[in-house]
Amino acid sequence: MKKLALIPLLGLLLAFPFAQAQTQDGPALLEALRAGGQVIVMRHASSPRQEPDAASANPDNVDRERQLDATGRADATAMGEALRRNGIVITSIHSSPTYRALETARLMGFDDAQTHEELGNEGMADSSEARGVWLRERTAEAPAEGNALYITHAPNMNAAFGEQASGMGEGDALVFTVNEAGEAMLLGRMKVADWSAL
Repeated sequence: MKKLALIPLLGLLLAFPFAQAQTQDGPALLEALRAGGQVIVMRHASSPRQEPDAASANPDNVDRERQLDATGRADATAMGEALRRNGIVITSIHSSPTYRALETARLMGFDDAQTHEELGNEGMADSSEARGVWLRERTAEAPAEGNALYITHAPNMNAAFGEQASGMGEGDALVFTVNEAGEAMLLGRMKVADWSAL
């Protein structure tokens, strides 16, 4: 049964192959992001598994969804500050409609994130093939100016990128570039703490 369950995912990965590229880090990745035209796909920042009670829920979290913890709030704020300090312009921001993803965007300094159900996740279930396809297709759409940022969840990243997303923690990101053939290439992986070190 497990082998049969892998067939749809393998088909998905083969249908949307990524061009091979040497991944960048440090100065080279910073230079690419400053130049613009890149696509950043990240997990929302750190969030406890349990939903908050009435006493600990943020005032605007009226549905008491999962929200960021102190580490997540600090990481999201620091990442936003690092982007601005390093001249990394985000002109297009897309988010899961979940509270924790939108909170990540707000604390990064983005109040105008466009939400997409395809970036969401119901109960941390395995992502559907359709959501994986949707996310992979978005990485091949380079913004004309600045960079694009997508905030989503681990199951969606795993469905879209397979091994490229293996072992990613909350707040971690993949950075993609688009080559002249219109193919998305993985440019680098970023731990959430790495942004402040750029």
